Amino acid sequence: MVKSIILNSHPWETRAAVTENGILTELFIERAKGLGVSGNIYKGKVERVLPGMGAAFVDIGLMKSAFLYVGDFYDNFKALEGLEGRDGKKIIKGREHLDEEEHSSFETNGMLIEGVVKRGQDVLVQVVKEPLGGKGARVTSHISLPGKYLVLLPTVDRVGVSRRIEDEEQRSRLKTLMEEIKPQGVGFIVRTAGWGKSEGEIKEDMEFLLKLYESLLKKKEKASAPSLIHRELDLPHRLVRDFLTQDVGLFVVDSKQEFKILLEFANNFLPEVSRKIEYFSGNNSIFDQSGLEMEIKRALDKKVWLKSGGYIIVEITEALTAIDVNTGRFVGKRDLEDTIFRTNLEAVKEIAYQLKLRNIGGLIIIDLIDMEKAKNRERVYSALEDALKSDPKKTNILKISELGLVEMTRKRTRESLIHALTDLCPYCEGHGYVKSMRTVCYEIFRELIKDAKGSRSKKIVIMVNSDVAGLLYDEEQEQLLELEEYLGTRVAIKNVPHLHVEEYDITYL
Repeated sequence: MVKSIILNSHPWETRAAVTENGILTELFIERAKGLGVSGNIYKGKVERVLPGMGAAFVDIGLMKSAFLYVGDFYDNFKALEGLEGRDGKKIIKGREHLDEEEHSSFETNGMLIEGVVKRGQDVLVQVVKEPLGGKGARVTSHISLPGKYLVLLPTVDRVGVSRRIEDEEQRSRLKTLMEEIKPQGVGFIVRTAGWGKSEGEIKEDMEFLLKLYESLLKKKEKASAPSLIHRELDLPHRLVRDFLTQDVGLFVVDSKQEFKILLEFANNFLPEVSRKIEYFSGNNSIFDQSGLEMEIKRALDKKVWLKSGGYIIVEITEALTAIDVNTGRFVGKRDLEDTIFRTNLEAVKEIAYQLKLRNIGGLIIIDLIDMEKAKNRERVYSALEDALKSDPKKTNILKISELGLVEMTRKRTRESLIHALTDLCPYCEGHGYVKSMRTVCYEIFRELIKDAKGSRSKKIVIMVNSDVAGLLYDEEQEQLLELEEYLGTRVAIKNVPHLHVEEYDITYL
């Protein structure tokens, strides 16, 4: 599999596409006027404590307060070691790592939020989930600092190895090495880039991260709340650090300035991958030449066609994402059950791809075409599971229900593609529909009857959209003449092309 990263950089916006065999699989967008905050570390101040939710709101200097769950809070590592929940059990330490190379949960065991955090208290927190929609950022006190080959977890005394390192011998070697050289009381995760690295290289990265964390604590002591303590790298640098691994063959950059900056960064930070960074000097846009602009436009469409002629419909709502599967033009070759089975089989593979490409997270409901045979349902479910294995985001899938529905969740840490690139339609206000022209005509008729009856106006002028005007002059002309006779007033239609189909203005002369 040939994997590439294509970077399109401008002062106002940076876009990065990850492709596999020339097919767009992931898209990242960062804008100068809307830089993300995920990974940033802040000194915040607790604004409100919510015992009923086991959480607190923390002011970190953003427009909306951040959300801190009790299980994500700690103030002093040593004090936490002996902390007990209300059931008498020791609190289990853990955290959910930002780049998902290793995953663990933090159990609260009945720990009460009001017992560990108070209003007005200063806290050091890191953003683990971007503000989404009307919600503020999700934060944790369990800091993680990524380096070249390691991730430092200063509040967790444990060692992990990236799940992407599948060689058992390497996993064992790296875990043993880290357990031998790391200080007591802190944890580390060996990143994918740590595969095959020597003890000296690993130790150097470890010492750098420990010094960085120490400097953050010193900065925290001097800073007032709320304030930014540490900013995560920008998108191009994160791509070099997190994505430019052994399985990536090429990293193409279309900005000469950005190319020089990234090359210098790679030479200092990850010299073994710097040779993969190349400059694109073509006259055309790198996204246009690679066919990516068209792919991005398609990723915003609700309807996605399948190769067989079937299609899926993707509807993103505030509560969940609904995906509907249809046979469309696909008629099959054998029987109805086989046609349905093959459509569903093709659809679940496309759905897994679209979830990753569009960065859809949260609750997802897939409405498959109903299959009679249990064997076919099981095969489609297995195909969905297999297709989601390559997804870096954590997913949880339930079996196909009797109604042909699949309920699943996908971890959400940043906005979906459609939320990042689009705004709510000012005309339909997010409904996805506008009134039909005939509905608008009859709405005008009702308003005329309500307001004009008994008036002494000699003429009424109605300014409407061109298409509505055409309908009034054509199919609705007879009703318009009857209305004139009823009102005893002449009604004139004025065509105003720039008006929205639902807009009109009535003037009484």
